[in-house]
Amino acid sequence: MAVLEEIIQLLDEWLRSGNKQEAYVNPNLDPVLLVPGIAGTILNAVTEDGHEERVWVRLLAADREFRMKLWSRFDPSTGKTVSLDPKTTITVPEDRYGLFAIDTLDPDMVVGRDCVCYFHDMIEQMIKWGFQEGKTLFGFGYDFRQSNRFQETMDRFAAKLESVYTASGCKKINIITHSMGGLLVKCFMALHTNLFEKYVKSWIAIAAPFRGAPGYITSSLLNGMSFVDGWEQNFFVSKWSMHQLLIECPSVYELMGCPDYDWHTVPLLQLWRERHDSSDDTSIILESYEPSEAIPLMAEALSNNKVNYDGVELPSPLNIDILKWARETQKILSTAEVPPSVKFYNIYGTNNGTAHSVCYGSEQIPISDVQQILLFQPRYICVDGDGTVPVESARADGLNAEARIGVPGDHRGIICDPHVFRIVKHWLKVDSDPFYNPLNDYVILPTAFEFEKHKEDGFEVTSVKEEWEIIPGDNSHEQVSALSDQKTLIGSMSVSCTGKDPVHEEAKASLIAHPQIDGKQHVEVVGLSVAITG
Repeated sequence: MAVLEEIIQLLDEWLRSGNKQEAYVNPNLDPVLLVPGIAGTILNAVTEDGHEERVWVRLLAADREFRMKLWSRFDPSTGKTVSLDPKTTITVPEDRYGLFAIDTLDPDMVVGRDCVCYFHDMIEQMIKWGFQEGKTLFGFGYDFRQSNRFQETMDRFAAKLESVYTASGCKKINIITHSMGGLLVKCFMALHTNLFEKYVKSWIAIAAPFRGAPGYITSSLLNGMSFVDGWEQNFFVSKWSMHQLLIECPSVYELMGCPDYDWHTVPLLQLWRERHDSSDDTSIILESYEPSEAIPLMAEALSNNKVNYDGVELPSPLNIDILKWARETQKILSTAEVPPSVKFYNIYGTNNGTAHSVCYGSEQIPISDVQQILLFQPRYICVDGDGTVPVESARADGLNAEARIGVPGDHRGIICDPHVFRIVKHWLKVDSDPFYNPLNDYVILPTAFEFEKHKEDGFEVTSVKEEWEIIPGDNSHEQVSALSDQKTLIGSMSVSCTGKDPVHEEAKASLIAHPQIDGKQHVEVVGLSVAITG
């Protein structure tokens, strides 16, 4: 008893000391570089006297600082988006080997913190797998206002690859991108193929808008966008402030639906318009415009758009110079090829209604003046995707891929999804499961386990209960719907035996498979065993 008390006392002292076990480190892992998408990087504003403050993301005075420090104008001679405030420079913090800038975008936020977490969950998972910051785990943040082929970004990315390669002992790098980060890396691969082949071992693209995000970007350029949902947006950057930024961002124009791509489902800009003929008779018609046809309409809608900066009104129409720049970027992206020594993988989100075409007005409330579009709430015609990027766009990488896998999930949540973690872990060769194949296998996630055993007066009773979530692979929408329509399935079996020890034993087990919901199927297994031990 004294020994047990001593052990308990030592354990209590250890807990009080706040000591933590050292993180598990696997020195044999190849390095990983995480690259975020649009708005997925902390941005700091540095004044001429050296004062530095975070302008993206923050809650206190968020909208005012956003307008003063991040509103910008595109310079077609350099391809750079330049802040309207000439006294500040936008920088990306490099703390924690680049991971700080892409982890939690507002580190000071406590309530509602999840809404500003970016690669946070994936970083935590990878550290548990044995990755180590600065040795095998790194991040690359960037000014997401700029073009995906902006020369300064390309130079920084080249330097990052070299530094990661050196820090990890000259091991080739596994790149993991999310969303627009995939376009940035694809641009680099097209423009600097030799460097890409020299430093990169594999590239895993997650939720990349390879052919654009047509519905989401069209409505963003016409009406703005909210990066934060729920009550938190009341303390954040307004949709209108975001709107004025996006109109001058090359990166946003590069996310428009590709006009030269042979879409299976063509994205449209639609408009219920009131028309008057020569006899002054009124008719209401639905007009539809394909990607290239929609540009003049969007230009007309934004022709009188203005922004008030520091008391001065500045015109802010659809920027045709940026549009030309973005078209050139799309041509560069179409020339990219994966070097023979590099493996490319593509994970995309499914099972979410995703804006593809956008419609303004209605038959009951038509639009008489195109500039009214800015005041109308868009109505979306949706296709399958992750809520932002359609499946058709995400799958159309145009590259030689080792695998393309659809995972039920939304655009931001997919990089926190256990299914995605399982796939990434396998592709990075962190695990050694010889039976797992992401292309045709299921991911089984244990969610509960209970085990009890009682023995009394010659009887021994054992009960066990397990619950799982089974996530299927790349099912079509029809298959998912069929699984969702199934009824709950119940199966059972029983076994009995008589022998010397125990004298007699009976066991029964039941399996309950519930219909699939949101791409996941819940399964319960319950077992009970009774033995007479004599």
